[in-house]
Amino acid sequence: MAIGLEHYLVLSAILFAIGLYGALAKRNAVVILMSIEIMLNAVNIAMVAFSRYVTPSLLTGQVFVIFILVVAAAEAAVGLAIIISIYRSHETIEATKIDLLKW
Repeated sequence: MAIGLEHYLVLSAILFAIGLYGALAKRNAVVILMSIEIMLNAVNIAMVAFSRYVTPSLLTGQVFVIFILVVAAAEAAVGLAIIISIYRSHETIEATKIDLLKW
């Protein structure tokens, strides 16, 4: 049995669903950040799979993946810095207990 495009897309959909569940259901800010990273990696798998199976001579999917990885690394660094700053001021990282914009 050969691994085809459908297998990669199913894997990507499963990873995206796991990430979406983690982003919506969890309260810990670090877990939410990791869930967003899982969702971005699921998109990366789909991009590379489409690029490999639809247009194998072009590297457009791989180029988009590089850009997504750069954005994900920057997002993780900024997000972690924000989470550390919030932890220092509120001593919690639960998303439901952080009310910085409340008056």
